Amino acid sequence: MALPEAGSVGGPAESVRERSATAPGLLGSRQDARVPAAAASVAEAAVRFRLDLGYAGGGFHGWATQPGLRTVQGTLEAALAKICGVPVRTVVAGRTDAGVHARRQVVHLDLPETTAARLGGTQGKRRRTPAEGLTSRLRGVLAHLEAPDVVVHAAQEVPAEFDARFSAVWRRYSYRIADAAAFLDPLAVGHTVQLRGELDVERMAAAAAELLGLHDFLPFCKPRPESTTIRTLQALTVTRGAGDGAITLGLQADAFCHHMVRALVGALVKVGHGSWDVTAPAEQLARAEAGAAKTALAPMHLMPAHGLVLEEVGYPEGPAGWAEQAGTARNRRSAEELQG
Repeated sequence: MALPEAGSVGGPAESVRERSATAPGLLGSRQDARVPAAAASVAEAAVRFRLDLGYAGGGFHGWATQPGLRTVQGTLEAALAKICGVPVRTVVAGRTDAGVHARRQVVHLDLPETTAARLGGTQGKRRRTPAEGLTSRLRGVLAHLEAPDVVVHAAQEVPAEFDARFSAVWRRYSYRIADAAAFLDPLAVGHTVQLRGELDVERMAAAAAELLGLHDFLPFCKPRPESTTIRTLQALTVTRGAGDGAITLGLQADAFCHHMVRALVGALVKVGHGSWDVTAPAEQLARAEAGAAKTALAPMHLMPAHGLVLEEVGYPEGPAGWAEQAGTARNRRSAEELQG
C-alpha cells in the first residue's frame, strides 16, 4: 500500500541497456569491477517485461523480500531464478504490508536477450512468444514451489520507458468490513474485517467526501525519512452491499504513503461508530497543513491488514506517457503545492 520514496534507476528515457550498465541491483549491472568487460557487454543487452499478478496476502510477510520470511517478492524472484538460471530483480507498482492482498499487482523485470529468447519456442504448431513462455513457466514453477496463493495473470514485453512503480498514475484499493448489520460470509472471512456494533455509512461517506483532493496526509501516514506525505486522493467511497450488507470502502490516489489506506479507513470507522465527528478527519488534515507536528495530531487508528486489497494500478498510454509520468513521479512533492 505505501510507496516509500526511493532512488531512481535512471531517467525514464534511458534504454534498458544503459540502465543495466549503471544501476546497482539490476540484473546485468556492473556491481563488481572484477567482471570482465566482455562479460559485462553481454549482460547489458536486456528485454523488459511487464508482469501482472495477484496474491492472497495472508500467507506472506508483505511484498518486500526479508531474510528468513516468506514474502511475495521473495517467492516470485525464486521462481524467476529457477526459470532463468540467474538472479532476477523485480520492481513493483506498490509494496503491500503483511497480510494485504492484491487482485491486480504490476511489476517489471529485465532479462538478458538470450534468456528472454529461450523462453519462446514452439508449442504444438504455434510459435510461442517469450512473454507467453514466461507466463506459462512461471505458473508451473510457482505450482512446484507450492505457492497457489500467487497467481500470474499475464506477461508482455514492454519498452524501457515502462516503470511499474514510477509510470503509474493511480492505485486503487478496497477495504471490506462486516459490522453487526452485515451477513458474515464464511467464504470471504479471509479478506473481511468483522466489527462489533453497526456503522453509520452515511456519516462515513460524508466524512470521506471532505478528504478528497491534494493534501498533506501526515495524520494518516507513518512518515519515512526523506519522504513526503503529500498525496492526491482521487476517490474515497463508502457503500453497504445490497445483498450481504457488508461495507466496502474504495480508495484511489496517485500514490499512498505507508499505512495511509488502513489509517483513513480507521478514521472513517471512528466516524461511523460515533466516537469522531464527521468533520474530524478533515480537521486533522487542516492541522497538518497548518504545520502541526505528527506528535501533536490524533493517534492513527490502524485497521487490520487482511481487509485490504490492491485492486488495480493505472498507467498512461504508450512509452511517451510512461516516460513523462516517471519523470514527474520522481520529483518529490512539496508543501508549496498545497498553496496553489
